[in-house]
Amino acid sequence: MSFLNYHHLRYFRAIANHGTLTGAAQRLGISQSSLSVQLKQLEESIGQPLFSREHKTLILTESGRIALQYAEGIFRAGEEMMSMLENRTGGKRTLLRVGSVATLSRNFQLVFLRSLINRPDVELVIRSGNLRDLLAQLRIHQLDLVLSNLPVHRDAETQWHSHLLDQQPVALVGRKQLFKKKRMSFPSDLANVPLVLPSLDSSLRASFDLLLEMHGIFPNIAAEVDDMAMLRLLAREGAGLALVPPVVVETELKRGELVIYHRFADIQETFYAISPTRQFPNPLVIELLESRSKK
Repeated sequence: MSFLNYHHLRYFRAIANHGTLTGAAQRLGISQSSLSVQLKQLEESIGQPLFSREHKTLILTESGRIALQYAEGIFRAGEEMMSMLENRTGGKRTLLRVGSVATLSRNFQLVFLRSLINRPDVELVIRSGNLRDLLAQLRIHQLDLVLSNLPVHRDAETQWHSHLLDQQPVALVGRKQLFKKKRMSFPSDLANVPLVLPSLDSSLRASFDLLLEMHGIFPNIAAEVDDMAMLRLLAREGAGLALVPPVVVETELKRGELVIYHRFADIQETFYAISPTRQFPNPLVIELLESRSKK
């Protein structure tokens, strides 16, 4: 099995960024011949040439470009590791990396994380994606916490903890001009108005579709969106009635740009914080969850 040397990667990245052995060697404070030997050892270990020479410049080969991408990721992970471990021993700033599924309300995220915003001792990183990818990052310590609309079941590999943060009823919201009459008749009016709905893999959508089916309503679907921010924008643009938790459009409701046409008592959006069992949990995760449980 080939052995990957961390120092080899450091030298390789310096050469790739500078483009010449001479410049990279001066920056690293080692001789050009020594750097050349280190590069050759890395290429022999990988079994691929990482550079081709054009005049006096070293150009990354295809293998070199792939290796550089991985090297950058390795160095970022190393920097995050040092930052986290330094924080454990009294560092000035604590890093918190939060993953959020695309369907989660941005307003809810803001409310949940508000106590950490603008704190001089906190560095906050927020990443968006699908739940599967975010959990993969959480498993390998690239994230400290994942915010989701759905709980996650434990498995043999990882003991996930799904902390219920909140439950909020959903509603149909839209612009005032959407109906000529002042009030909407539910559910009969739904057959005549365009709807902007969450995608089919949303728990909200499954409950809503079942309700319409029970009433024999065939909806006029104008758009299906897997991003709450886009649902909000489409509602503002008058694309149709949007099925959302009111917290998603809180600002627009206060301004009168949007109104609630119907509230659903039996359809609720849930908000979870997903964390794994860890020997050294991020103290900010504990702080957030404890403050939420007191509310």
